[in-house]
Amino acid sequence: MSSIKVECVIKEKNELGESPVWEEKDSSLLYVDIMGRRVSRWNSLTSQIESIATEKLVGSVVPRQAGGYVIVEETRFAFVDWVKRSITAVAHVNDKEKPNTRFNDGKVDPAGRFFAGTMCLDMKPEVMDAALYTLHPDHSVVQQFDKVRISNGLDWSLDHRIFYYIDSLAFMVEAFDYNIQTGGLSNRRMVYKMEKDEGIPDGMCIDTEGKLWVACFNGGRVLRIDPQTGTRLQTVKLPAEKTTSCCFGGKDYSDLYVTSAYTGMDSDSLAKQPQAGCIFKEKEKTMKAYPLTKKASTSLLEVGVNSLAQDIIQLNSADHGS
Repeated sequence: MSSIKVECVIKEKNELGESPVWEEKDSSLLYVDIMGRRVSRWNSLTSQIESIATEKLVGSVVPRQAGGYVIVEETRFAFVDWVKRSITAVAHVNDKEKPNTRFNDGKVDPAGRFFAGTMCLDMKPEVMDAALYTLHPDHSVVQQFDKVRISNGLDWSLDHRIFYYIDSLAFMVEAFDYNIQTGGLSNRRMVYKMEKDEGIPDGMCIDTEGKLWVACFNGGRVLRIDPQTGTRLQTVKLPAEKTTSCCFGGKDYSDLYVTSAYTGMDSDSLAKQPQAGCIFKEKEKTMKAYPLTKKASTSLLEVGVNSLAQDIIQLNSADHGS
């Protein structure tokens, strides 16, 4: 582990940095500050940061092929027009959600559906009032399942047949069989159980070998996990205890970007961890991710590798405010 080099690349601090997404077209990192109520873009070529304020606590963000982004904030999905600096609500889950919950992490499936989950503001293991939702291209919202504590990291296997998922206070990574045609989930099972000193599992991503990278809140690390064997393969430690999420990016997608937070830290803790809330980059010599370059035409969302979205999503951008 001594050969691992971690660099602080975004020094502007986020109270609760989350949802990193690499945008290849302009070599930028997209991310949110949940508590700071903003969506930001950092240009890796110029080190310039652009931000737009959100009305509510913003859980996650994904790019749209037609331009702009889709976000989840509190209990709604919304479109962000970056040029006009406007946010337009798309769908709400108020009628499905219990009080004292808000949206948290989210990601686009390989067919262009936006999966995003909520979290309980009480943040106690016994409180399971949150859920996982899917926003479909027709703007309808489906609840995948409930009885969730803190819905967090999610991603899909390289063949799109498995959906990986984290409910943070369950302290494990789970897997479901995934139906790419319908977006349905089945056969829930555990693939990795967190060890006591590893912290709380938070955001995650997947590499070209199908291994998962899991950011560990209050653990100051990112774990590389083999979901087939349930074993930890690698640990990347960071100078910020509250690591929150991660994604691959850079020219060849071999840079691991890691977001962090300083929320809830007192002055003594902040003095010991002056880079808390910054965003870090770790250069992986052997691992990388596939670029998310395939997008559905005039669709809601950016989509993944070998997408079916060209066939199933044909939306007119004028119909949804862009």
